[in-house]
Parts: sequence; C-alpha cells; structure tokens
Amino acid sequence: MFTSSKNKSYRDSFAGRVGKERTKKQKSFKEYPPARRVIAQQPSSSQTSPTKSQASSSPTSPNLNSAIVTICVGPSRRLFAAHEDVLAKSPYFAQACRAQFFEASGKRIDLPSEDPEVFSAVLEYLYKGDYSPKLVFDKKRASWSLDDSDGTAAGQGESTVRSNGIGGAILKDTVIYCSANRYALPELQRLALKKQGLQSGVQCSTILSSARYAYANTPASDSKLRAHYLALIIRSRNTFKRSGTMQMEMETGGTPLFFDLFVAMVNHLDDIAGARSPR
Repeated sequence: MFTSSKNKSYRDSFAGRVGKERTKKQKSFKEYPPARRVIAQQPSSSQTSPTKSQASSSPTSPNLNSAIVTICVGPSRRLFAAHEDVLAKSPYFAQACRAQFFEASGKRIDLPSEDPEVFSAVLEYLYKGDYSPKLVFDKKRASWSLDDSDGTAAGQGESTVRSNGIGGAILKDTVIYCSANRYALPELQRLALKKQGLQSGVQCSTILSSARYAYANTPASDSKLRAHYLALIIRSRNTFKRSGTMQMEMETGGTPLFFDLFVAMVNHLDDIAGARSPR
C-alpha cells in the first residue's frame, strides 16, 4: 500500500508539470505579432495542387509560426506581410532574408519594380500552390480549365496589367511567368504558362505588347514563353493581317521577336510543303 500511494503522488506531480509546460507553449505564439497597416496574405485551410511536381514544391501546410517579413512593392510602396518560412520557398527571398539575419527591428524586402497585383499572385502561390483564377482538372473531359466560381468567364477575355517599360496592356500570366523566373520558382513558371495557354479572345495589340515584354524579361535560353507567343501569332495570322497592328509593330522594330517569328513561319511553311510532297 505504501508503494502504491507513492506512485500515485509521483504521477500526480508529473501530470501537473506537463500541464504547466503546455500552457507556456500555447502562449509563445504571440511572439510574432503582425505589423500594422500591412496587407497580409492569408493561407487557405486546404489545397489541391494541379500537378504532382507542384505538390512536392508548394506547401499545403506552411509553418505559420516563423517570423513575419514585410515586403514593400511597387512605386506606390504597397505593403505586404508573409511568414519567412513561406518566402524561403523562393531562393531569391531566402537570400534576401539571410542578408538581414542580424536585423533587430524586423526584416523588410523592397521590390520597387514589381507590380503589386502580380506579387499578390506570387504570394498566393507560395501559400496555396496556385493563384486566382485556380486551375481545375475536368476528369470526364480529361482537360484543364480556369475556375469561374467567382462569377467571371475564366479563360474568356483578357486579364492584364500595365507596364512602365512596355507600352500597352500585358497579360498578367506573362508578367507572373517573368517574375517567377526572377524569384527562381520554376513550378510557378509552368503554372503561369499553362494558364496563359487557356486564355482566349485576346486582342492583337495585347498579344504583341505581351510578346515584347516576354522577350525583354526572359533570357534567350528560356524559349518556352517566347515559343508560346510565336505559335500564337502564327495561329492568329489572319486576324493580325486584318488589324494592321503587326505592320506598325514591325515598322517600329527594336526586338528579336520579329526575326524569330520569320524563322518560325518559314519552318511552318517547310513542314506544310514536306507533308504535301509525294514520298
């Protein structure tokens, strides 16, 4: 009986200590309060990634206990806030955070040339693995589409942003692709390119201004986005011929776009001639 009473007392005291330790851990979450007047990107509770490779690189449950980093975006200096561990998914942002390791007043990243709407999409991708409008797979048709649950006709018409360096509107997915290249996020590049391929009803002027932006903001070794525009212009050649936009763009010149377009069209004609020739 004496031994039993001693064990009971020992267990009670041990349980009491455990309860106290748990209480302390719960209070430690307040260590990183969010900054004031900062636009915070909220993570979703659940997320289904559109591809297996994207699922492996994009977190569905990021560490939300890490330090808060403030990001100042665009000429208007719009403020965003994000968890450091989420930003670290990008080598670009991981390096920027490491450079401020000894900052006592909080880490801050400046992106003066970035578009706030585009950065919002990048941040949404880092948290959720996708950005709006979401990419949806139809199992019955075995095809991809853009989610139109917000009431808009996704994929029909233009989703554009403005650029100071390039005149005219630019497709948002193109700018996201170029930003993903700058932030070393190859899966986001693939996602943006896939979404752009689902767009329709894009005006000729928007196609050309977006193509010029793509050529100006991607290295020559990255041919995927450039090839997309070359194929798009060739497919839309009748529309371009009627609009007169192509003539004005070619007279202005100043970009390798039109030489690449010439080569692509010659190759296209060679393919047609080769298919028609008897064997």
